[in-house]
Amino acid sequence: MGSHTHEHRHGGHGHSHGEHGHTHDGIDWSTRIGYLRREDAVAAEANAGIAERLGGGLAGGATIVDIGSGAGGQAAAFARTLAGRGGGRIVLVDAVPELLDAAGEAVAEALGGGVTGESVIVEKVCVDAASDELLKQVPEADLVWASRVVHHLPDEQAGVDRLARLVNSGGLLALSEGGLATRYLPWDTGVGEPGLQDRLIAARDLWFARMRAEMPGAQRMPYGWGAALSKAGLADVTAFSALIDHPAPAAPAVREAVVEWLTALSERMDEDLSGTDRDAVRALLDPAADTYVGARDDIFLLSAATVYLGRRP
Repeated sequence: MGSHTHEHRHGGHGHSHGEHGHTHDGIDWSTRIGYLRREDAVAAEANAGIAERLGGGLAGGATIVDIGSGAGGQAAAFARTLAGRGGGRIVLVDAVPELLDAAGEAVAEALGGGVTGESVIVEKVCVDAASDELLKQVPEADLVWASRVVHHLPDEQAGVDRLARLVNSGGLLALSEGGLATRYLPWDTGVGEPGLQDRLIAARDLWFARMRAEMPGAQRMPYGWGAALSKAGLADVTAFSALIDHPAPAAPAVREAVVEWLTALSERMDEDLSGTDRDAVRALLDPAADTYVGARDDIFLLSAATVYLGRRP
């Protein structure tokens, strides 16, 4: 949501639930590892800040559980924080085996395989976050982290309740949900009508609402994430936001990520865009056009991820 708010209302990797790569949201996350890695790369600084803020106060030997670990960007940041505090254990949890492998590789790379790495134990658990099997297979932890996962579960409050049960007494549950939608296009791109970015965000919100409505067994949660943490029995509920800011002219890696987000968004949300906007998006994605987002020096990336946290009494 890694990066944190790119793909739809809350972001792009709610992938800790389902079978054979397909999850409750109907997305085959096993095909999106490259996308998730690029998302992690552009969010690296924000991820490091989150890891230090949440993990910096943990005692040596602490256990961190990462629910829906994706390509492992945040887990890698947590692993570095644990290594800097004398070690500990990080448990990667996902329902997609390919993502678990990718996250394991990211953590191993972050630790460098040296002496520092040996102080951090890494475990992988393949389980659906919407199932009570989670409570049987995943150990209790000092910090349970879930980035843009719960909004993909059919019953979000039940999902929060389940995650809260994984937290040790005195430990933290932290959910990265919501924040500010990612912006990366100038107001007037030179093709179609100005204000395309706002209409893309509106189309993404329609897609998200449809995804929730069509999800088997979906329950509405008509209140905010902080209230959900309180209802789960957690205390000292609060929140903070992490900024992801890559001003123009953005590095090639950022522009490449924008090309991929815009491509994915246009494929899913084409039906919710006007003909003019569909043509504009195609022009922005045409490598032969001078409007191509991958080559423009006015492309930027600005978003904020909000992290809600509560302590288990």
